[in-house]
Amino acid sequence: MNANGRKLDAWLIYKCLTCERTWNRPIFERRTIRDIDPLTLDALQSNDPDWVRAETFNLDGLRRKAQRVDEFAEFDIAKEIRHEIAGWTRLEIELTAQFATNIRLDRLLAGELKMSRSRLQALHDQGLCRTDPGGVDIMRRRMRSGTLVTIDLVMEAERDRLWKPLAAGGPL
Repeated sequence: MNANGRKLDAWLIYKCLTCERTWNRPIFERRTIRDIDPLTLDALQSNDPDWVRAETFNLDGLRRKAQRVDEFAEFDIAKEIRHEIAGWTRLEIELTAQFATNIRLDRLLAGELKMSRSRLQALHDQGLCRTDPGGVDIMRRRMRSGTLVTIDLVMEAERDRLWKPLAAGGPL
């Protein structure tokens, strides 16, 4: 942050991992203190690491200020079984993402559930794979945090052997 008289500027400084050049992304420029959201001002003044990290990876904010935004294709996935019922017939997957991502829902699920996207789409078309929120082309949209995916496995004879390891992240 920088003050110029009664006006404030704030920016994030990005550094290229390859060439080490820097780029300043403006958060705001020449704004009076009363025109700045108090929570944002407090986060900037205290260098709040959570706020800075969230704003650093805010894809919409980056796109407004940059000609091009390159995203990493790699990401980490953590899986845990939160609740298991004996004789289970449904797999419920709650998707959470710390930051926005452009990966399509069908690509993410197909990769993690070790199935083709066409099979996943067929399950969706048959009503055996549902999402909340839903939508006609939800599988082709980017994954959103808070989405709940429910897969009906009542017809799958080997749920424990085939599906449970996929849900838990263990080996098949």
